[in-house]
Amino acid sequence: MELTTTVTVDDMNSVVRVALAGALNTDTAPDFEKRLMAVLDGEQQLIVLDMKDLDYISSAGLRVIFKGAKQAKAGGRRMAAANRKPHIDKVFEILKALPDMAVFANEQELDEYLDAMQARTRGQ
Repeated sequence: MELTTTVTVDDMNSVVRVALAGALNTDTAPDFEKRLMAVLDGEQQLIVLDMKDLDYISSAGLRVIFKGAKQAKAGGRRMAAANRKPHIDKVFEILKALPDMAVFANEQELDEYLDAMQARTRGQ
């Protein structure tokens, strides 16, 4: 599955909206990272990742988002994730609950867990 991103800038309110559609995974994360870093080079104070049409996220996608959030914070700006589907929201809930230690043996194990969890949540 591919990832489509649409960037909308609202200079009046100093907000940029990045709409994601498709899958943010190992294959699509590098291009998304370039797009997100270009957005972060802007002056807007709030970067909103609109995940309404995001169907899947892997550890590679999470890394890009967290890297972007860290960069935004370092620049005195904020990043927010909006309109998360239940299975995407579950990924973020799990990550908030994890302690600052490695829980998975490697990225493949983490991605397998995220795959299973998202599939289970979609099936409910």
